[in-house]
Amino acid sequence: MNSNIVTACAIGALNLFCMAAAHAQSLRCNGDLAGVGDSKASVMNKCGKPALTDWYCKAVIPTTPQWGAAGSTPVVPTGSCERIDEWTYFPGSGQFVTTFRFEGSVVTAVRYGDRIN
Repeated sequence: MNSNIVTACAIGALNLFCMAAAHAQSLRCNGDLAGVGDSKASVMNKCGKPALTDWYCKAVIPTTPQWGAAGSTPVVPTGSCERIDEWTYFPGSGQFVTTFRFEGSVVTAVRYGDRIN
């Protein structure tokens, strides 16, 4: 009987931990959560138009070396980059400024800034 109680408590604690981890990288918008793994369309649908948008070019490192002439050193292509978009939301008084980072149109990170007064 005691082992069942311990097992139930362990499962409950694990569930709470997983829920907290999932909530930590998200923003509540109109009763829904937007976060890591969501598409741009999904975030736009849940949270509306961002207050600020920005983008930059992240250098792409080839996964396999590309060789020049026989016996030469690897050639690294120049000008290859992946577009990274960042959307910033100001959710309201008492909340944190929240920025979504998109790689390939999918949220890969959520950053929190200052608290809005």
